[in-house]
Amino acid sequence: MGSAARAAGGLRARVRRPGRRTVLAAGALLLVAAFLLGGLAQVRLETSMDSFLPARDEAVRDLQEVGAAFGGEPVVVLLEGDEPGRLLGEGNAGPLMGLEGELAQLPDVAVTYGPATLLNQVAGRMQDLLAELSGRRDSLAEHAEQQALEDGASQEEAARAGQRAVEQFSARYGGLVVDAMPAGLPTLNNPDFADRVVFDDAGEPREQWRFVVPTPESVALLVRPRDGLDEAATQRLVQRVRGAVDEAGVDAAEVTVSGVPAVASALGTQVRSEIPLLGGVAVLLVTGCFLLVPWTSWRYRALPVASALLAIGLTLAAFGWAQRPLSLGVLAFLTVLLGTAAYYPTYLAQRVSARTVAAVVAATSASFATLLLSPLPFVRDLGLMLSVGVLVSAAAGLVLRRVARAGARDPATDGAAAPADPAPPARRAPSVPARAGALAGAIAVAAAGWLALPGMELDSSMERFAEGLPALEDADTVASVLGSRGEVAVTLTGDEVRTPETLDWSRQAQNALLAAHGDRLTPVVTPPMVLPFLGADPTAEEVSAALRLLPPYLTGAVFRGDGGMALLSFGVDTLDAGELRELRDELTGLVPDPPEGYETAVTGLPVAIARAHELLSDNRLWSNLAGIAAASLVVAIALRRRVDALRAALAAGIATGAGLLAQQLAGIALSPLTVALGALTAAVGCEFAVLLSEASRRGDPALRRSVLLATATSMAGYAVLALSDLAAIAEFGLVLAGAVALSLAAAACVTWACPPHETPSAPRHTAVATETVGAST
Repeated sequence: MGSAARAAGGLRARVRRPGRRTVLAAGALLLVAAFLLGGLAQVRLETSMDSFLPARDEAVRDLQEVGAAFGGEPVVVLLEGDEPGRLLGEGNAGPLMGLEGELAQLPDVAVTYGPATLLNQVAGRMQDLLAELSGRRDSLAEHAEQQALEDGASQEEAARAGQRAVEQFSARYGGLVVDAMPAGLPTLNNPDFADRVVFDDAGEPREQWRFVVPTPESVALLVRPRDGLDEAATQRLVQRVRGAVDEAGVDAAEVTVSGVPAVASALGTQVRSEIPLLGGVAVLLVTGCFLLVPWTSWRYRALPVASALLAIGLTLAAFGWAQRPLSLGVLAFLTVLLGTAAYYPTYLAQRVSARTVAAVVAATSASFATLLLSPLPFVRDLGLMLSVGVLVSAAAGLVLRRVARAGARDPATDGAAAPADPAPPARRAPSVPARAGALAGAIAVAAAGWLALPGMELDSSMERFAEGLPALEDADTVASVLGSRGEVAVTLTGDEVRTPETLDWSRQAQNALLAAHGDRLTPVVTPPMVLPFLGADPTAEEVSAALRLLPPYLTGAVFRGDGGMALLSFGVDTLDAGELRELRDELTGLVPDPPEGYETAVTGLPVAIARAHELLSDNRLWSNLAGIAAASLVVAIALRRRVDALRAALAAGIATGAGLLAQQLAGIALSPLTVALGALTAAVGCEFAVLLSEASRRGDPALRRSVLLATATSMAGYAVLALSDLAAIAEFGLVLAGAVALSLAAAACVTWACPPHETPSAPRHTAVATETVGAST
């Protein structure tokens, strides 16, 4: 019995209950895993045009109001034939009509405009008119006969009275009907009717038909989605449009599906495909740098990448839980945070004080946070993700390092990588004039870049980001046929815009705009185009009759259903933001004053693009200075030595200016991402300046090597973006990689020219020091 009891006691001793720390650690790990997996499952990408437009701006509100009334930017289906009029001929009329009907019934479609439906509607209205005229004629004949009989006439005399009434009616309206229908009965199956209605005597499409029949050999179907579609719904719509076109059986030589929704959908698809590819390559390169460079023991070499990946996952998960969609900036976020967040474990491994590391982390986060000042949503999203991600990465790096050290047998000496660095040989210090001259030269180079900033070209269009995609080539094809790349609209709003007075204003506005800019504007659809048969001074009754005569399908293109808005739409052949700004201002000045009680606006997607460009351009100087100021201020507050903050600010300013000058000399236009290069460069430049100052003060070559390692990993991670098929992203990666190199050079120059006073530091026995972090500042 005694032996059995002793055995049971020994077993209980071996099978101990887990300690409280173990339970808490396991619980925390489960919570983090649940947060991570649950949040990532809810992440969604949004690359719609809204990401490129200034949020909460009047130009965007006007655009949204028009979109809600008339539908959003259309998906354009361009059908091209090999003979004039063939696509509207007898063999194609039915399939084309069926295709337009199917497109109109797709989910999330506000309205579809196409020539077959318009012709069918016009034919139907003409048939209704004929029926009404026929009924009117019969009614007049019957009334004349009845009146004659009541007056005592015989049946024969009454019949003659009815015949005379028919003859009078025919004399008045017969010629009008004959002139209106020289091609026979108004039916879609009558090719002569289509030719007569759509084309003029020269065989060219009439002006009011050119938005759906741009040339004799082509037709265009405009599928306007409901306003406010997200990226996923837009992508589904574009796919359904393509599927419907493929199955329609329209005999066309060439079929092109394009438009802003199609380009945005292609951009989103490309971003999704590149995220795992570029992210994977960046992880391999950055990991290779940390593993191959003997900066610490093997146990700790993977910690920087692990902490960065954990920070990326947690940041994205936070966006998922917040139900906040990710924009185009997520592609840049992955590699930027991977390169930046991996720094901090390397600094901790070199016994850099916690205060110093916290200062550079906060400064980097603050610099990235200034991107929230950008007017473009996708740039603001990038700034928010980077700012939060840097803080998360620093915390993750600290936790992972403590976990790794807890598993070591002897954390102070485990896996020693190398003996202590020997003391560097004494070198003759450069003279003060040499240092001053080098610093002055660097400042002069930077000043040239800052002075060049206001005049540098800025390209903020979505087309710049889609450059290199086949979808943009399709957009160019459609633009060459339609004669426009976008639509500028003039709106008139009031209680009732379907009056003689407002129609006269519309005619004056159209004439004024085309007289001044007929070479740059192409009428798409306007009230005067829809109602060309009204005279110069129609009465209210004539306007009302004309609107009853035309199909709502056509009048709905220029008048909102409640009569509160009229739309004059013109095509423009450029999306160059500078030209659009100039055109917008000129059109605003040319639009005549509206009738009393009405308001006008010049709107459209090109106008919103011009506004975004205007905001970016006007704030380019302050957006760069904001990042440098934020990072420098945080460093000044967090560190005891304020002179380090001055070095950091100077290094960031020199690096940013030199980077801007390099872009100018290379002929690289600013983009929404690089226009605030100061925020991105300041994050690295300030950090490098602070740490190189610390290394110089301590005489610590290992810390200098850590900064060099951070530079190499950042450049490797950023350069991966050059593999992107999206030209703007590839260019951004190269510019950012160059900015990191310039940040290192600027920080080294400033530290060399203005060296800190050296203070003795404890000898380093191994490359992995203990985590005792004294106040080395």
